[in-house]
Amino acid sequence: MKLLVLHGPNLNLFGRREPHIYGTTTLAQIDARIAALAQELGVEVETIQSNHEGSLVDFLHQHIDDAQGALVNPAGLTQHGVSLHDAIKAMPFPVIEVHMSNIAAREAWRTHSIISPAVRGTIQGLGPQSYLAALRSLVEINRAA
Repeated sequence: MKLLVLHGPNLNLFGRREPHIYGTTTLAQIDARIAALAQELGVEVETIQSNHEGSLVDFLHQHIDDAQGALVNPAGLTQHGVSLHDAIKAMPFPVIEVHMSNIAAREAWRTHSIISPAVRGTIQGLGPQSYLAALRSLVEINRAA
């Protein structure tokens, strides 16, 4: 089983960017935890981080036929990423939206996700655990299918 992990704009700054919100765990550490859990669960993960919406869309298109699911942290594209929303809807596999923080408890303009209607589910507010919970969920969804 091949699963994708997409990290959106500015997430390469995890560990440095607003540590009072996102903590001090770096993106490299999150990716290492994801890889370790993937190995434990017997699945393959392919990860991308981009500050450009088109790169994330291209990554999904590139794997439309060889992936069985995806985790997407759209970051700043959460409220405005129409192209990402449309690409997710076109995927034949389940996608889970992930956020380190609880966007419903943040600034009013952050509370609405245009990505959420396109995904199977959303896991948020658990810090780096959000990614791991989403990965476990995606594996279970696929194995139950």
